[in-house]
Amino acid sequence: MSDLGKIDRAFFDRHIAPNLGADRDDVAVGPTHGVDFGVIDVGGQALVTATDPLSILPALGLERAARFALDLVLADVAVSGVAPSHLSICFTLPEGMTDEEFATVWETIHAECADLGVAVVTGHTARYADPSHPWVGAATAMGVGDHDEIVRPDGARPGDRLLLTNGPAVESVGLLSTLYGDRFELSDDVIAAAQDRLEEVFAVRDALTAAAAGPVRAMHDVTEGGLAGALNEMADGAGVRFAIDRDAVPMRPGVREVCDALEFDPWAATSCGSLVIAVDPDGVDDVRGALEDRNTPVAEIGRVETPGDEGSDVLVDGDRLEHPRVDPSWEAYAALAAAETNDGES
Repeated sequence: MSDLGKIDRAFFDRHIAPNLGADRDDVAVGPTHGVDFGVIDVGGQALVTATDPLSILPALGLERAARFALDLVLADVAVSGVAPSHLSICFTLPEGMTDEEFATVWETIHAECADLGVAVVTGHTARYADPSHPWVGAATAMGVGDHDEIVRPDGARPGDRLLLTNGPAVESVGLLSTLYGDRFELSDDVIAAAQDRLEEVFAVRDALTAAAAGPVRAMHDVTEGGLAGALNEMADGAGVRFAIDRDAVPMRPGVREVCDALEFDPWAATSCGSLVIAVDPDGVDDVRGALEDRNTPVAEIGRVETPGDEGSDVLVDGDRLEHPRVDPSWEAYAALAAAETNDGES
């Protein structure tokens, strides 16, 4: 298991997958590596549910930080093609967070939930001695839909086309440049462009838009492990080959420069807000058009093929792309935070 980030597949397969409590017939989709949601059958309907930690970074501004934290949770249901409708949320607040600050967070979450049609149904809120920013709790999102309409990340089929919204590393670059931009030896224009990427970290509406415009065969958000991780998880889950054209992959302004300054591969870094979407060829124009109508950057980056003799894989311009296993943005964040702390103490 890696020191930072999610547990790896070997740990999951050995310790998690065999130990999932009671074996119930109503669990249609249980914990699966590379699948961010579960599905329960309730009277013939599919209850899609997903749980994530809550991260509030006050330096982003409390309203934006709250929207970002909420979208991370709701997106894991939205990528199923089912609209999130209910939310259970738990806050374990640090002692230093004031009533006024938490009120801003909560009211922002309320407003965004109301706009998306999501009701908060239960939760827990308290202050504790040990918690500190950014990890201040967790939440579970739920949505109800038809079983046969669920879009799974492992549903890609040979012949499907692959679309990518936004591009690699928009989340990590947007966050790191906003929090620590004064530490980069880059021009003001580049830093400003990188900070603008934070406006592209919201995926819920894009996921629902794509699913409605489809037919969408598979969808996965580009979170931990970045684009390389998402492509490998989707191809491996479906037992297919993804053939990717590197030049077709969009790189948003400021991303390459910040990644070069921090010496990590943008394809390996988390990019919440970006979606990899496998689409039936007949639906490509409709999905692209629907996303472009939302002013969401989207590009066709490759296609799904039958696997080679060695099984599923991802080829970029003919060369194999490996799963990064560890997201480099975590180490970059830790190093920048430590440097700022040391400077503050000196």
